[in-house]
Amino acid sequence: MTTPETRTETAAPHDEPALKPALADRQMSMIAIGGVIGAGLFVGSGSVIKSAGPAALVSYAASGLLVVLVMRMLAELSVTTPATGSFAAYASRELGSWAGLAIGWMYAYSWSVTVGVEAVVGGGLVHRLLPDVPGWSAALLFMVVLTGANLVAVRAYGESEFWFALVKVIAIVLFIVLGVLAIAGLMPGVDAPGTTNLLHHGGFAPHGWYAVVPAALVVMFALNGAEVVTIAAGEAVRPAEAVRKAVRSTVTRILIFYIGSVAVIVTLLPHDSASVTSSPYAAVLDTLGIPHAGTAMDVIVLIAVLSCLNSGIYTSSRMMFALAANGEAPRFLGRTNRHGVPVAGVLLASIAGFVTVCANYFVSTTAVFDFLVNSSGSVIVLLYLTITITQLRARARADREGFVPAVRMWGHPYLSWLIVLVLGAMLIFLATHSDTRRSLTLTLSVTAIAVLAGAIRQSRRRSTS
Repeated sequence: MTTPETRTETAAPHDEPALKPALADRQMSMIAIGGVIGAGLFVGSGSVIKSAGPAALVSYAASGLLVVLVMRMLAELSVTTPATGSFAAYASRELGSWAGLAIGWMYAYSWSVTVGVEAVVGGGLVHRLLPDVPGWSAALLFMVVLTGANLVAVRAYGESEFWFALVKVIAIVLFIVLGVLAIAGLMPGVDAPGTTNLLHHGGFAPHGWYAVVPAALVVMFALNGAEVVTIAAGEAVRPAEAVRKAVRSTVTRILIFYIGSVAVIVTLLPHDSASVTSSPYAAVLDTLGIPHAGTAMDVIVLIAVLSCLNSGIYTSSRMMFALAANGEAPRFLGRTNRHGVPVAGVLLASIAGFVTVCANYFVSTTAVFDFLVNSSGSVIVLLYLTITITQLRARARADREGFVPAVRMWGHPYLSWLIVLVLGAMLIFLATHSDTRRSLTLTLSVTAIAVLAGAIRQSRRRSTS
């Protein structure tokens, strides 16, 4: 096992032009941050707080810890051998081609669906800010601009994501600073709330401690995207160093951005307030007397949505490129232009967005759209399970070979096996609850098709070798 720190480009099949290492350290850092701060933080946190009360902090802490541990395992794999396919490439190596093909295609599929969802949501936000602008036209504009940016060069994606992430970071930091000042009684005209909102209104866990469990699942889905930096590692100037720094800072980012901001919300607002569900961040700013708080938060959420859309196109296209390079996707998806852009992959990843925008123009919702969303809804649990099992296999092999990874999973193998049990319990929970059963069933059905395709391909490869 060696670390390809000195490589100059990521290989493409059949001597095609390859991906080029063009993402600077600052861009990789912001890609890592932007992957964690999604629209789910600004919007989804309200439903979590509503269902769990102030105990939502426990949900965020538990889910954040799980994500940190999974990212630590992925860092162990990525720092050793940075690859554009990341976990899919490692799964193929350790578990077999069937596993890499299945999880790689499911991941690319999930992000393509996300592109469509975010485009429609972004268009809706623009229509709310500017009523004269139809939502579908704004969504179409976003798709054209961000698809174009991804087609130009990887630097264009990296630079746009840098600024998207920077705006999100500044917004959250300002929110937390203002919140802390209000909690300390240092904001003019705002009374310090003390522990009123934390311990009254039914107590810290008003709906019981069991409510923390489904809330934690919602949080985990909101944290989806932390792994994007390992996908981008294949095009980083210093891939191993970038991944190492990004994963090491995951704890800090989750503590500050998620737990910190949610702590401000549950301290300043009653969990049963109607404004918590609709827009918790705007509600806090309104309480603090910040003018135009709702409009400001709509703009921030729009930026978060565009960041997610941008990352969706990039991540899905690079995963398809990596699958093609490994013979697990059509060969044309592994071809790049002279700038190192997998054009076919970018266009294919964008199709879901354009189709969704067209559907949104003619009808408000479609059965096909609902199917796409539900069939990709539980992919993150399967992804984390794949990463965990892959890490266990890779470490066992490294130990046999006497190789010591530069970054190692804490408490191995005990914590790794504990995560397997936790993720298994999550799948059982999703299967036994009516509001999540359909999504899990559809996700597992599509996954079964991907696994079958991978098994057939692997069998054919063995028979011809």
